[in-house]
Amino acid sequence: MILGICGSPRKQATEYVLREALDMFEKLRIETTFFSVRNKDIGFCRHCDHCLRNKECLIKDDMYKLYPLIKKASGIIFATPVYNGGVSAQIKAVMDRCRALLAADSDILQGKAGMAVAVGGDRIGGQELAMQQIITFFILNRMIPLGGGAFGANLGATFWSKDTLQGVKGDKEGFRTLKKAVKAFTKYLDTSKLTPAQGKGFTND
Repeated sequence: MILGICGSPRKQATEYVLREALDMFEKLRIETTFFSVRNKDIGFCRHCDHCLRNKECLIKDDMYKLYPLIKKASGIIFATPVYNGGVSAQIKAVMDRCRALLAADSDILQGKAGMAVAVGGDRIGGQELAMQQIITFFILNRMIPLGGGAFGANLGATFWSKDTLQGVKGDKEGFRTLKKAVKAFTKYLDTSKLTPAQGKGFTND
């Protein structure tokens, strides 16, 4: 299963792009699950070390809906809007709160494929910096970061939304990078370990 995590608090460009990416996988008969931070209660990591002592996070919020999905996934896509030249606070909170998973099992993310998608309101608005933050998370946790290869998609998929949904829909270059990234991601995955798709698998619970 491929898990797509949308780090935008709005139902706009970033969510649209991520759903399009997951639809590409579904067309290849690969099961996907969509998770959005929108309307979710996900607090910031307090660095209280409760997870180190008790192997679970002290903060009982909607991360407990995401934890089992992360465990199950063979591949994870982080999609973020670009805020002040980096990832959204929401996607950063998700990454930080994964500390509890790793406290319980330090190998829980090892070997999982990882892909980054960044959507910026400006053409050069921090997409690459945001993606590097996500890729750093992958590397630190011994995941396999995957890009789409040379000529536009080295680190993953990047979009220029012009701060509108219609803007991102019209970004042909962005969708070219997305298709390249999805192709590389699919090629890497051990498809024998993936469950055939049963419908779209989209949820916002």
